[in-house]
Amino acid sequence: MLKILFMLLLLIPFCFMKNMFWMVQNMLFMIMFILIIVNYYTNYWVNISYFLGMDLLSYGMILLSFWICSLMLMASDLINKFNNYKSLFLLNVLLLLLLLFLTFSSMNLFLFYLFFEGSLIPTLFLILGWGYQPERLQAGMYLLFYTLLVSLPMLISIFYLYNNNNTMNFYMLNNLFFFYMFLYISLILSFLVKMPMFLVHLWLPKAHVEAPVSGSMILAGIMLKLGGYGLLRVFNFLQFMGLKYNYWFISISLVGGVLVSLICLRQTDLKSLIAYSSVAHMGIVLSGLMTMTYWGLCGSYTLMIAHGLCSSGLFCLANITYERLGSRSLLINKGLLNFMPSMSLWWFLLCSANMAAPPTLNLLGEISLLNSIVSWSWMTMIMLIFLSFFSAAYTLYLYAYSQHGKLYSGVYSFSMGFNREYLLLFLHWFPLNLLMLKSEMSLLWL
Repeated sequence: MLKILFMLLLLIPFCFMKNMFWMVQNMLFMIMFILIIVNYYTNYWVNISYFLGMDLLSYGMILLSFWICSLMLMASDLINKFNNYKSLFLLNVLLLLLLLFLTFSSMNLFLFYLFFEGSLIPTLFLILGWGYQPERLQAGMYLLFYTLLVSLPMLISIFYLYNNNNTMNFYMLNNLFFFYMFLYISLILSFLVKMPMFLVHLWLPKAHVEAPVSGSMILAGIMLKLGGYGLLRVFNFLQFMGLKYNYWFISISLVGGVLVSLICLRQTDLKSLIAYSSVAHMGIVLSGLMTMTYWGLCGSYTLMIAHGLCSSGLFCLANITYERLGSRSLLINKGLLNFMPSMSLWWFLLCSANMAAPPTLNLLGEISLLNSIVSWSWMTMIMLIFLSFFSAAYTLYLYAYSQHGKLYSGVYSFSMGFNREYLLLFLHWFPLNLLMLKSEMSLLWL
């Protein structure tokens, strides 16, 4: 684990050298492939150094972090082209990746908390420094205060755990069980906001709409997964409390998922629509995870990885049309089939992944989650029917409204994408479908 850490740290000087933008990105891909080649998949902690280690759960998340961060640099070509503080941008992305890597690989609950909160700061700088509209300050504050307010109780409960058990190692805490309501609420709440659960999701659409494309990609790709990852870790020792009280969160998430899907259907901003669809998807992930069945835990892990790739790809697409047309409004982004015909294939592929069409990993995740939620209670079927239906409905609305219709009269030239953009979209979509062939990794990790 330390070798990866040092490789990342040694990339930092490259940020400040001339013409090293793509070099840094290539090196990130190289580290990523080193990680893939030394394929550690095992159910217990391996590769343990002083405070870092990896099991299959962290492994998937770390790979996702490296992948998305490499693609963030690929998507942010304009920052490189117009020299929009690109060395600081590179530094920011590297620090963010470093913090995410440490978050997912720390075996100590307190260090996990520390890096979990630390990853907020580079994200905030991304939104404040490279965002588009002046509202980005408000969006940044929303992000900061929502997360910080609920993570203070979590810090207190971590100290309580340490005081009681004299350890904070995840594998030591696994043998313990607690029956303490406050501990349960405070440990879990921070992750629910990060997920985000319906009712505490307001920071997400705001942050997405104001963030640059790289900010949106990292928010949708990794930041939402931090919550799910944290829940999968803490539910090991909160099992009894979970079985007793989880029904609250399952109900809120399912009803919230349906309501958010309805909100999606009346969005006119491309990014806003994709952001709300993330909330709906995370709602179903959260309810599956909360059932604490084998299907639910595996399905939530699968869908988190699938959603990370798929949502990030959709944000890239929205940004590609934004760079051409200067607007994200669906009223202007119409008839793109005439304007960028070859991009429509990618719109179709990523939209179909978003509504969990085969052979994407999303399908595997959603089937496992449906299994777990319906086996928990048959009443949930009512909500799940609506959720699945509206999920397809708003994705279809996004695709049909943007690709078909009469081209906006202000747009008059045909425009093909750059090779960089096609490669970017391919690298989002290809792993999404390839991982389906290696699905035992996401279903046998417990």
